[in-house]
Amino acid sequence: MGFTALGLSAPILRAIQEKGYDTPSPIQAQAIPAVLEGKDVMAAAQTGTGKTAGFVLPILERLDNGQRTKPNHVRALILTPTRELAAQIHENAVVYSRHMRLRSNVVFGGVKINPQMMALRKALTFWWRHRVVCWICTSKTL
Repeated sequence: MGFTALGLSAPILRAIQEKGYDTPSPIQAQAIPAVLEGKDVMAAAQTGTGKTAGFVLPILERLDNGQRTKPNHVRALILTPTRELAAQIHENAVVYSRHMRLRSNVVFGGVKINPQMMALRKALTFWWRHRVVCWICTSKTL
């Protein structure tokens, strides 16, 4: 099964093809359709199995098909425990959404907030943040 069978749009398919992806990993094959259907998903897999694409691709798809962002509004918030992971997820999302009209930003804890908030004043679609105390838990496990 290829990515085309998962219900992703042409702009995303083009971006992941350019990235060199041809077949979804097991975590992606299970998570992408579930997230596209609006289901809550909690999954665990080893490093390098495609978890980032497994949750970012369907989020991008849902955001691209939804209402446009108003100034000073954020439509998705992704929380990570480290700066490195926040930066990695953001970099991948930028690549995956290169053919879409979505924008994102990454904000780090432990850094002065004012310069970061200035960047957020533009219409953002989603935002990554690290150094969180709690995790957002969901109801379905793959």
